[in-house]
Amino acid sequence: MGLLDGKVAIVTGAGGGIGREHALALAAEGAAVVVNDLGGARDGAGGGSQNMADHVVAEIKASGGEAVASYASVATMDGGQSILDTALRAFGHVDVLVNNAGILRDKTLANMEEAMWDVVVQVHLKGTFCVTQPVFKHMKDRGQGGVIISTSSTSGLNGNFGQCNYGAAKAGIWGFMRCLALEGKKFNIRCFSLAPVALTRLTDDLPFFQAEEMKAKMDPKLVSPLVVYLASEQAKHLTDKTFFVGGGTIAEMRMVRNEGITKAEAGGLWTPQEIASKIDKILA
Repeated sequence: MGLLDGKVAIVTGAGGGIGREHALALAAEGAAVVVNDLGGARDGAGGGSQNMADHVVAEIKASGGEAVASYASVATMDGGQSILDTALRAFGHVDVLVNNAGILRDKTLANMEEAMWDVVVQVHLKGTFCVTQPVFKHMKDRGQGGVIISTSSTSGLNGNFGQCNYGAAKAGIWGFMRCLALEGKKFNIRCFSLAPVALTRLTDDLPFFQAEEMKAKMDPKLVSPLVVYLASEQAKHLTDKTFFVGGGTIAEMRMVRNEGITKAEAGGLWTPQEIASKIDKILA
């Protein structure tokens, strides 16, 4: 018996890297999987190649699992609906959505072209919306609950040099999921964000990942057990959580507010000079 027997999962960007590992791990625990991948390069160029999704489907089937390929783009509403329709035609319903598809167009802000901003935001942030909305509606109307897991990034939550476009999109995904978790509670739709760190084709040219011991430590398959856990009944008491995961580490990430300072008199109006005198306490 698998943890996800009878469940149906969609994984976007599942043709390689972390997405492939998610698809394989979910299938290994009994889920039928829609393997979505456009087949483009890491910068979003090209596309239209079915090989990446087909190879992962073949891997799942060779291991005795159920899977079907989707080649639709996440970046349009029609594409998002098409991904859902593929799942419904093949398996009848959807229980789990993992938003993983993404591209990179790294450049410092001073050198960034508008098109580099637009395409990264379109694929990551709008793409998360385009796929999630129809799936969320399906889960809501079906009345059986569900799990939605979206991929944010430490680049958005902590910041990273040369990734203003990517970081903004990934931070936006985190905000989107925080709000969706509140909307989903009424319908038992549990929502989570991941900030994974792993060696994939999006990261394989970064200096941090060049050492051989680092490559082994940052295997993308180390991320996927968390996805399986969150998708399973073992995590049915959880929602609205954000996790750092990678290299053998799993940790909750939180937005926190410290005690700060409060002024009762003068209607709560602080002067700039008073703020300057108390900035250490504000930042404590």
